[in-house]
Amino acid sequence: MAPAHLDVVCRPTNGKTPRKHWHESGWSRSLLTFRVLMYSLAIISLVLYTFCDSAFFPICYLPRFWLAGHCNGLAELLSPGVNSTTCPQWTALHPTKYRGLSEDLDVAYNSEDFKQRAIQALGDAVRVPTESYDDNGPVGEDSRWDTFAELHRVLEASFPRIYKSLNVTKVNTYGLIFHWQGSTSAKPYILTAHQDVVPVEEQTIEEWKHDPYSGYYDGTWIWGRGTCDDKGDLIRQLLAIDSLLKQGFSPARTLILSYGFDEESKGIEGAGHLARYLEETYGRDSFALLLDEGDLYTDTGGIVFATPSTSEKGYLDVKITVSTLGGHSSVPPSHTSIGLLSRFIAAVEDNPHQASLSRRGTPFATTQCLAAYDPAYPEDLRKLARKAVADDAALKVLQERLLASDPLYKAVLGTTQAVDLIEGGVKVNALPERANAVVNHRIAEHSSVAELQQHMIDLLTPLATKYDLALVAFGSNVTRGGAGEVVLSDFLGTALEPSPVTPTGYGPWALLQGSIKAAFESSPTRNSSKVVVVPSLSIGNTDTQFYWNLTKHIFRFSPSFDTDRFNGEHTVNEGKRCSVTLFSLLMQFPKLAFRADSMNEGVRFYTKFILNVDESDLP
Repeated sequence: MAPAHLDVVCRPTNGKTPRKHWHESGWSRSLLTFRVLMYSLAIISLVLYTFCDSAFFPICYLPRFWLAGHCNGLAELLSPGVNSTTCPQWTALHPTKYRGLSEDLDVAYNSEDFKQRAIQALGDAVRVPTESYDDNGPVGEDSRWDTFAELHRVLEASFPRIYKSLNVTKVNTYGLIFHWQGSTSAKPYILTAHQDVVPVEEQTIEEWKHDPYSGYYDGTWIWGRGTCDDKGDLIRQLLAIDSLLKQGFSPARTLILSYGFDEESKGIEGAGHLARYLEETYGRDSFALLLDEGDLYTDTGGIVFATPSTSEKGYLDVKITVSTLGGHSSVPPSHTSIGLLSRFIAAVEDNPHQASLSRRGTPFATTQCLAAYDPAYPEDLRKLARKAVADDAALKVLQERLLASDPLYKAVLGTTQAVDLIEGGVKVNALPERANAVVNHRIAEHSSVAELQQHMIDLLTPLATKYDLALVAFGSNVTRGGAGEVVLSDFLGTALEPSPVTPTGYGPWALLQGSIKAAFESSPTRNSSKVVVVPSLSIGNTDTQFYWNLTKHIFRFSPSFDTDRFNGEHTVNEGKRCSVTLFSLLMQFPKLAFRADSMNEGVRFYTKFILNVDESDLP
C-alpha cells in the first residue's frame, strides 16, 4: 500500500477534478476504458521498474519517464534519490554480462602491487616535461614539440600490451589515437585526455618542495607538473584498458582514445587535428559519447557530489587599439592614445554584463540538485529553488539571492570580462601613436560571440563619436572620425561559442551516473558514501571544443576528490591536497597532482564505465 500522504491516482494533467456525474455522459465508456488502460500501464510500469536489473536499458527507463509525465504521486514514489524529480538519480550500474570480470578487477585494483604499478606509470610520464606554450609554432617548425616523442617512448614502454593489441595512429606527429576495434556495428565512443602541461616558470623552481618533473612519490603524494592535469587521467585510462586486455576482454563496441598535446595553449595542433581526423574517418555525429577531463568529487559531509560538466562557457579576447597622431610631448593634445584607451577601458568595466538564471540553463539544473540533496544548503534558498521551477517571481528572487550569496555565481550566470593586457608608448617625451588593451571574456551559456561583439560596439560607439574617432569593429566600419581610429578585433583569433549542452535525461547521462556510483560501491574505502551526480557548467575550456561535430553527448569529468589534489592547478608544488566548498568546486578546473590512492580508484571508475558502455543498448 502506498504511504498515506501520496495520492497515487492518475489525474488529468490540467489538474481539473472530473464532474461528479461523469458516468452519465455520452463518453463515459471511453473515459472508463482510458482509465483502465492508464491503471494497467501504471501496474506494468511498476513491475518493470521493480525487476529491471540494469538502469540504462531503455525498457528500464520507460516506467520512470512515463510515470513522471502522467502520475503525480506515483511518480514521486518511484522517482530516484530522495523523490526529486528536478534532479533524478539512477542507482549504481554494475556490469551484468561482465560481472565476474569486473569483480576480479576490483580485487586486483585493491592490491599493493597494482598501486605501485600505477605510481610508477604516472611518475614515468610526469618525468617527461611536455610543456606547451602560447607562442609555439607549427609542428615540424618548432623544436619545442620534440619532447612529446620521448613521452610516446615512455608510454609504449609502460603499456606494451596496448601498443601490441590496439591500432595506434599518430596525427600531426604527436597526437595519439588508440583504436580498439569492437565486434559490432554499434556507434563507437571516445575517451580523451591531453599529454601536455603548463610550463614551469624558471624563477619558481627553487620554491618547489620536489623537482617539478621528478614524479617523486613520498608515500602519500605523487609530485610533479601534470600529475593531475592531465597525465593522471591519461595514465588511469591506459591502466584500465591494459587490465582489461590482460584478462582477455574483447569489446563489442569500438573504443577510441584520443590524446592531444596542446590543450594548455590553443588545442589547434593537437585536438584540432585529432577531431578532424576522426570526423573524416567516421563521419559527423558518429560517436555515442565522449568523456574528457573535467570536474571532480567533493564530500560535503556525508554526501559525495560528483559534478560532470555538461557544457562550457564561450570565449573571446577583444583587443581595443587606439591610434592617434604622434609628436613631442611638450605640445600634447587634450587626450593621448593612452588617455583615450583608458576611457574605453573604464567604459567596459563600468558596464559589466548582466547575469541571468534561466530554467533552460545548466546552472539552474545544478541549483536544483543542490537544493534537493545537499543537507547544508540554506533552507530559504531550497524553498526558493523549488518554487522557481514554475514561478517566475521566485526565479528572479532566487537569482538575486544567489548573486548576493557568493561572487562566484556572477561568473557562472553571466559573461565575465577582465582587462588583462595593456600596452602603449615607447618614450617618456614622445606622444604614443598607438595604445592597446585586451579584454578577456568568458561568454555565458545563454549568450554568443555575436551578442558580445554587438555589446562592445553599442557600448563604445558613443565614446568614439565623442572624441571624433573612426570606429572599426571586427572588420566593419561603424563610425567615421578625423582625430584617429579605434579598432576592436578578435585577439589571436580564438573566438569560441558556448558549447552545446549535453542532454541529461536517460541514456549516456544515466550510464555515466550509474558507473560513478558503481565505482564507489566497489571501493573498499568509499562504499559507505551516498553519491549524488550533478550536471555542472565549466567556466574554462577543454579540448572538447573540437569534438562538437562528433557527438551530442560530451561529458567532462575526472574521477578524483578535490582533497586528492595538493595545493592548486598551474602552481608551484602541485600535489593532491585542496579543500574547497561544493560551489567553488563546480567552478574550478582540475588541479595538478595526485594522491597515490586516487590512481586505483580512478582506474576502477574507467573500468566500470568501459564495461557498462560496452554492454549497453546505446545506439
